[in-house]
Amino acid sequence: MDSYLPPISLDTLSPLLAAGGIAAPEIAGWFTNSILVAIFVTGAVLLFTSMATRRMALIPDGKQNLVEFVIEFLYGQVEGIVGKHVAPRAFPLLATVFIFIITANWAGLIPGVGTIGMGIKSGPLSVSEVTTPFFRPATADLNMTLALAAVFMIVWLWLSISELGVWGTLVHIFGPKGGLQGALKYALMPIFIFVGFIEIVSIAFRPMSLSLRLLGNIFAGETLLVTMGTLGEKIGASGFVAFLTSVIFPLPFYFLEILVGALQATVFTLLCAVYIKLSTTHEEH
Repeated sequence: MDSYLPPISLDTLSPLLAAGGIAAPEIAGWFTNSILVAIFVTGAVLLFTSMATRRMALIPDGKQNLVEFVIEFLYGQVEGIVGKHVAPRAFPLLATVFIFIITANWAGLIPGVGTIGMGIKSGPLSVSEVTTPFFRPATADLNMTLALAAVFMIVWLWLSISELGVWGTLVHIFGPKGGLQGALKYALMPIFIFVGFIEIVSIAFRPMSLSLRLLGNIFAGETLLVTMGTLGEKIGASGFVAFLTSVIFPLPFYFLEILVGALQATVFTLLCAVYIKLSTTHEEH
C-alpha cells in the first residue's frame, strides 16, 4: 500500500522560519518593522557619537575614549588593506557599514525584537507564536542587506574610476596582467579579454553575494532563537515549565549570536575593502 504524505505548508514550518517569515511585515505601506529597527539603530549610534564628541577633551572621558578607539582601530585596519592613498576616501563608507551592521546585528538580540507582536497564546505563561512582530532585526531583511551592498557598489565604482580613470579601469579588467610585453602580450590578449568578461560577471554578482551572505547568517540566527524559544511547547511542556524553557533553551545561543553578529559585520566590511583594493591597485604596484 502506498503511503500518503500530506503537503507541508508554511504554517507547519512556522517555528522553523523566523518570527513573521522571511518577508518583513509592513507597518504602513512600504514602512516595515525592520526599517523601524534600522531607524532606532541609526539614531542610537548618532546620539551616542554626538554625546561623545560634543565636548572634545585632551584627556577623553569614557564615551570619547571609546569612539576614538573604534575609529583609530578601524582606520588602521582599512589602511592596512586598501593602502594609505585610498584609505581616506574609502574609510567613511567602510567604517559606517561596519558600525551599522554590527549594531543592527546585536540590536536583533535585544529581548522583544522579533518576539513582541501579534500572535496566538495557548495558555497562561505559555510561549506565544508571534506571526507579526512589532520589531525585526534590520539585517534579517533582504531589502536592507541588498541596499547596503548596492550603496557599496556605487561607491566602489566611483573610487575605481576616480583612482584609475575610465580607460584605466577597463584596462585593469581586460588588459594583460603581470607586466607582459612584446609578442606574448598580444598573443595572450584574447585570454585576458575573456577573463575580463568573467570578472564583469563576478562584479555583477557581488551585491547578491554580499547581501545574501549577511541575510542568511542573521536570519538563520533569528530562526534558531525562535525555534529554541518554542521548543518547550513543541515537546509537550506547558504553563510555567514552557515559560522557563523559553528563557533557558535560547540562552546559550545568544552568546553564539553575539559572536556571529560581530563576525558577519567583519566579513562584509572586509570583503568590501578587498574589492576596493583589487580595483584601485595600479599595475606598477
